[in-house]
Amino acid sequence: MSDLLLDINLQNLPDDYFMGEWHVASRVLNRNDASTPLAQANRVVLTPNTVETHVSGSSEHPTGSWAVVRDELMNRPYLRFDLPEEDTRALVTRLRRSLDGLRSQLNLYFASGMEIQLDRF
Repeated sequence: MSDLLLDINLQNLPDDYFMGEWHVASRVLNRNDASTPLAQANRVVLTPNTVETHVSGSSEHPTGSWAVVRDELMNRPYLRFDLPEEDTRALVTRLRRSLDGLRSQLNLYFASGMEIQLDRF
């Protein structure tokens, strides 16, 4: 398996590129509430219309909905998350995938200032 990841054009990518089991590789909270599901998650699972967050050592997995929304001007993708105690939106700043599509890296920037890098392998 190659470690080479290619940048994906964010304006033309299919929404299903976001689905799958993502592992949190890095996170910067900035002014975000550290107790929210996305701020604590070490794993995020995106299936059609459903998001599930996982935290190490916890048997609870807050579940909610998610959707891809695009701005009208530049067609940039945002991910909208509706979770218990957290309704937020994140700009997709970068998506990279391997040639075979088995590995991906997703960078999200939230309105709160939180940044998350997610890896799928």
